[in-house]
Amino acid sequence: MEKFEVIDEDPEFNKVVRYFRPRDYAIWAGSTAFAPALLHLMERYEPVSGRTFKAPPAMFIRAAGLIGFVGGFILAYNDSTKRFWGLTENEREVEKDRFETKKLLSQGRNPYGVDRSSLTPYLQDVASRNSNHSQLLLAFIPWFNFANHPNHGVDLKKYYEVRKGEEKWGFDKLVPLEQIPGVVNKN
Repeated sequence: MEKFEVIDEDPEFNKVVRYFRPRDYAIWAGSTAFAPALLHLMERYEPVSGRTFKAPPAMFIRAAGLIGFVGGFILAYNDSTKRFWGLTENEREVEKDRFETKKLLSQGRNPYGVDRSSLTPYLQDVASRNSNHSQLLLAFIPWFNFANHPNHGVDLKKYYEVRKGEEKWGFDKLVPLEQIPGVVNKN
């Protein structure tokens, strides 16, 4: 299986949604529209009320739409998360993440929002352990990462390398990693 660059092992909810591709939105919209249409089709071929077709009640159509909406979001969220984990092609996301992270590092801010978190370091660690890889069972237990914490499985030193095309971004002087608030030094 081909492996791509890991962006984040425990991506924050808003970041995952912000990185949705048009294909993710199409899956979400398609699922929302498909569920009521499937209910209508099943009712046409196997009517609940007997031998004659009768359109399903509006309440059931709305419920099917809601199920399609939630299910479509979970599918789109999982696809986006797989790109963060490097399981599927993620070149666009890598470039976007590098730009955003380098911009924050150039301003001396923590890219994971640890310095702005209202949680204690202990609670950040607990939140990290609870949400790490929770997307694997998202359809059973919708558990998202809403907490800012430093445990993302990525070494921030990689953002201090300049890759081809990044010199035009103008982030020549990044604040040294040791001076970024909330960065855990693992040496």
